Amino acid sequence: MAARVALDINDGAVVNLGIGLPTLVANHLPAGAEIILHSENGVIGMGPAPAPGAEDYDLINAGKQPVTLLAGGSYFHHADSFAMMRGGHLDICVLGAFQVSATGDLANWHTGAPDAIPAVGGAMDLAIGAKKTWVMMELLTKTGDSKLVQACTYPLTGIGCVSRIYSDLAVIDLGPSGATVVELVEGMTLEQLQALTPVPLADGRK
Repeated sequence: MAARVALDINDGAVVNLGIGLPTLVANHLPAGAEIILHSENGVIGMGPAPAPGAEDYDLINAGKQPVTLLAGGSYFHHADSFAMMRGGHLDICVLGAFQVSATGDLANWHTGAPDAIPAVGGAMDLAIGAKKTWVMMELLTKTGDSKLVQACTYPLTGIGCVSRIYSDLAVIDLGPSGATVVELVEGMTLEQLQALTPVPLADGRK
């Protein structure tokens, strides 16, 4: 999934990679491309994950994972970082999700369960502040329920903000007219995918 997301990030983009699976995208960016990675805790210009033994735990991303800093990168107060996010200075953010609706609503900070610990972080600011919001997630939960739903039942992070889902089974575009499949993993058919989600899927493959 991370490698597939990386293919769609354009040269020159400023990108925030959310906590969890999205952080793996940094390890798949094409060599020679000028893509600037941002983290909401106050880092810009991150590189790939450090080699084992070379970790510096004073240099971490928002998920507390050690990162590297490329030439020209810097770190700064998180208030300045949030000003970047809220000011529309990020081209793309890649977030994880608990649920995404067919029209692009995002729920990724709380399941609503009484014993769940809410963890909003910068998700709301990113979801509406970035020019494009993509979600990278497995399509199904551990119990086999679809994370792509007609309407989110978990507390919302943002409304109509997600334009594309990169999942382990398909790449799906979202919008006011619903969900459109643009790519399937090898061996998966549209009919098989449709059987896994209650959301009607249009075929947008070329």
